[in-house]
Order: sequence, then C-alpha cells, then structure tokens
Amino acid sequence: MRKTGLIIAVLCYIFVSVPAQINDSAFHKKMEWFKDAKLGIFIHWGIYSVNGIDESWSFFNNYISHDDYLKQLDGFTADRYEPDHWAELIQNSGAKYAVITSKHHDGFALWNTEYGNLNAVKHSAAGRDVLTPFVDELRHRGVKVGVYFSLPDWSYEDYTHHTRSVIRYKPESDPERWEKFLDYYQGQLRELLGKYNPDLWWFDGDWEHSGEEWQVDKVRSLLLKKNPGVILNSRLRGKGDYETPEQGPPVLRPAAKYWELCLTMNDSWGYQPNDTNYKTPQQIIDIFADCISKGGNLLLDIGPKPDGTIPEEQEHILKELGRWTDKHKEAIYGTERGIPYDHYYGPTALSKDSTLLYLFVKGNANGQLTLKGISNKINRIWVVGNGTKLNHQVTSKVFWNKYPGLAYIDLPAHLLDKYCTVLAVLLDGPVDLYRETTGAIEKTL
Repeated sequence: MRKTGLIIAVLCYIFVSVPAQINDSAFHKKMEWFKDAKLGIFIHWGIYSVNGIDESWSFFNNYISHDDYLKQLDGFTADRYEPDHWAELIQNSGAKYAVITSKHHDGFALWNTEYGNLNAVKHSAAGRDVLTPFVDELRHRGVKVGVYFSLPDWSYEDYTHHTRSVIRYKPESDPERWEKFLDYYQGQLRELLGKYNPDLWWFDGDWEHSGEEWQVDKVRSLLLKKNPGVILNSRLRGKGDYETPEQGPPVLRPAAKYWELCLTMNDSWGYQPNDTNYKTPQQIIDIFADCISKGGNLLLDIGPKPDGTIPEEQEHILKELGRWTDKHKEAIYGTERGIPYDHYYGPTALSKDSTLLYLFVKGNANGQLTLKGISNKINRIWVVGNGTKLNHQVTSKVFWNKYPGLAYIDLPAHLLDKYCTVLAVLLDGPVDLYRETTGAIEKTL
C-alpha cells in the first residue's frame, strides 16, 4: 500500500504540479517585454476634448445633459490629425508601448464599428476611422500596441446604467436585454481583435458588474485564443495580469510582481484647455524613477485636441522625457527593482544579474553620495550617459564586525544631469545587503 501511495503521489505531481509550473513559467515569459518596457504612453481622445470637459463622467454625474454631451460630435474634426507625428513623439519619448482609448464609457468608438450608432466614422465631424492609422504607425515603429476598452457603455440603450441617478434595469430583471448588451460589447471586442490583435488590452469600468455578469472568463478565453501572449490589465474583476494604480505613485512597493502607474500630465485625462496645472518634466522624471525603483512601469497620459493636435505643453514634456531616457537607457530598460531606500537616499535599479546597481540622483548632491549596508566590494563607479569614472571611499568598516561600512561617492557638480543624474555601481557579485542590527562592541581581537 505504501508503494502504491508513492506511485499515486508521483503521478499527481507529474499531471498536476508540473503543468502548473509550466503555465507559471509561460506567464512570466509573456510578461517579460512589459516588465522590461518601463514606460508607456496613454492617449485619451474622444468627443469630450471638444468642450474640454470630463470624459463620460460629465454627463454620468449630471453636470451636463447627455444630449448636450453628444453635441460635441460636431466639433470632433480630427482635421489636423497626424498619426505619424503622434507615433514619432511616443517613440522618441522612450516609451515602448502605447495605449489608446478605442472607446470610453460614453460609447464613442474611434474605429468604424458595425455595432451601435456612435463612432467617429459615421457620427462625428471627422467622418473617418482615426484608430487604424495610429495603430499602423505604432506597428511600423516597433512600438507595442495597447487598446483601452470600456466595459460599460452609458450611451447604449441596452446597457444597465445611463447616469449615476438613472439605472435602466438590472440584469436579473431583464436577462434578454442584458444578453443583447453582452453581444454588443463582445462583438466590438471581436472587431478590435480581428483588426488589430493588440499586444495589450487595457479594460476599465469593471466595478459596475460582477465577473459573472461581464462573462470575464469567456472574454479572457476569446482574447487568449487569438493571441496566447496577449497581456490583460487587472480591471477584469481581478482576472488580469498586472495591477493598475492610478494617479498617485505607490508609497510602498506594491506586492504585485507586475504593475503600472497610470498618470496624467496635468489633472485631466482628456484635453481641457483650462487645466494648466501641468507637472514639470522634473516631476515626471522623479515619478518615473520612483516607479522603476519599485519595480513598476509608468503609463503617462496625453490628451490630444479635437483637431488631432497635441498640446504644446504635452509635446514639451514628451521631448524632455525622451532626452533623459535616451541618455540613461541602460539604467531603465530591462532593469529590476532597486534596493530599499534604507541603503540609499533615492531611487535605484539593478541589472538582471544584480551586479550593477544604478543610483538615481536628483539635483545637486553637494559633492558626495552615501551608500549604506552594501556588503559587496565596489569595483567601479561611473556616470551613465558619459562614462566618467568616479572616486569613492569606504569608512566605518572594521575587521572584527560584518558591518560593511559606508561608501561615499564623489560626484562633481559639472557632471550633474539637468533633471536626474544616474550612476552605475559595479559590484563584485550579486548585490548583498547587510540587514542586521548593529549593537555595542563586546569584544575585539
């Protein structure tokens, strides 16, 4: 009986545990490009840009009527839209992927969908498909394509919600009507899947219904069958591949292995001419460095105007960001999250093999930086982007204690970057952090 039990146990391991490990390995492999990319650009573009109002929420929250909201269709002209310029700006910013709102909660679709009666081709002044040429330009430049898609559609007559105060019906009270909506939104997904086969799907609005009501498992199967390597964000009632904190950089390192901060340049997702509260390039780069240090990505948003041009302030930020990412690319792409802030007063990153430690230096360090609790020998330190070798000194290290001492790094002011200087610290092996409590001297040799 014992041998029989052992055989059964081995078979259980082979047929249950091993496939799970294989699946886990396949998952991490498909996430590799996303983790290494670090920077993406979000694009919120729709009829809400015409009057500079909140996308979808302005009528949902009863700030304006739905009819007045839809009057913006006449102003969405896209008559100065240059998708090649968009793609060039995005590529030159250093972003490795872009995510565009194919359809927000208002139901306005940027492509020529056969479903519903609200799209750029048939119902707006633009009179054309504005999604396809942009996707084509991204593909041409080797930038990964992400498609944002809202699960809710507050304009569609067979969706449950119309405004915050008006609920048309509940799925259980009118299942045939709900089924009609499911056919509608899943039909649009099949269109987008067939036309573009995105590298990434960015869903939104899942809070209004349960996973069962959305038929999340069915949707996942549909998308993965077409492309097993496609990446899905977490807003599918938690059945996605990575987390999406919004606006605020995480104070603590997220527990999730894969995550992405979506962030506006000012305080608005779409174009609002009266919102001039733009973050500076310095602030954007600071936030980006923090994301890198904590092992995440930054998805930075732009909001084009209704004519298709990108506001000058946003172009400026993208260009300044691009100058910085190009100079410091070795410390950005393909790196791992850095060491805890206990060891260095700022963001850090590590090479894949953990033998290179990158230090992000904001402003002027007044001549010296300090590394604490690094047990490795430091072989070399240089400035990323120009290769200048730097001197360092180790103090407070004694032979009778494992405490590794303090490493002081000289950083002359003339080597400082305009926004954020990055140093590369070459160690004699994978980084070894000293995390013990240092007490009183009890004996010496």
